[in-house]
Amino acid sequence: QLQASGGGLVQAGGSLRLSCAASGRTFSRFVTGWFRQAPGKEREFVAAINWSGGSTDYADSVKGRFTISRDSAKNTAFLQMNSLKPEDTALYYCAADRTIIRSSWARHDQYDYWGQGTQVTVSS
Repeated sequence: QLQASGGGLVQAGGSLRLSCAASGRTFSRFVTGWFRQAPGKEREFVAAINWSGGSTDYADSVKGRFTISRDSAKNTAFLQMNSLKPEDTALYYCAADRTIIRSSWARHDQYDYWGQGTQVTVSS
């Protein structure tokens, strides 16, 4: 089970840190991804990290502003979001999968486990 938290309301240019805590099993060997979905839009990839933390991937729209990381000892992944823009407003989900290949990290249909989502709202 995954639990996403840390969302909120922030002004443009501000920062938020999202957390994705796993419970019930260890996700230390899983790829963890973050996705977001704005009203009326499809779910889109934000970032992903492999189990060791040594490999990451980002959507072009967030590169240089967002950083994904993980603390395997705490079974938790993080998404540090800086320089937030109004277009970052969305419901953010974390996801995990053990067997997903790197070329599929951006595909939300390839993840088996999902958190419930946390709302991020950026005001202009």
